[in-house]
Amino acid sequence: MTKERIPMTQRGYDKLQETLRHLKTTRREQISEYMGSAIADGDLRESAAYDEARMQQSENESRIVQIEHQLENAQIIPEDATGAIGLGAKVVVRDEKGKDRQFELVGTYEVDVLKGKVSDASPIGKALGGKRAGDTLELQGAKGATTKFTVVSVEY
Repeated sequence: MTKERIPMTQRGYDKLQETLRHLKTTRREQISEYMGSAIADGDLRESAAYDEARMQQSENESRIVQIEHQLENAQIIPEDATGAIGLGAKVVVRDEKGKDRQFELVGTYEVDVLKGKVSDASPIGKALGGKRAGDTLELQGAKGATTKFTVVSVEY
């Protein structure tokens, strides 16, 4: 059985490692202290605080397992030295109305739309992949309208 490779940037990998360290140390300690104070309060059968602490512990341990899996199966994609858009590229595109938009192309597990990090597997990620500054791409919107974009810049 082959393992599912998870493409990601070096920055994404490093961030996952930092999150894992935090969950295994700081967060576990916080939950342990919370659980200890709930136990000290008395009857555990009717303790909402104890139940909450157990739920937090379960969620934390589940997240640790998930991150360990992602790190174990990570495939770090190197930056593209040719100037083409690839994983880790920070891209500025301009639409037909002259409005600039900035994206960073990342792996599926690194997506953060609010920060402009889009997946290489998303429609815009697929359209951007391999393009260079000056290239044009078309994207079909949710309502069926097509919008043209021109790649203004690509940075790693």
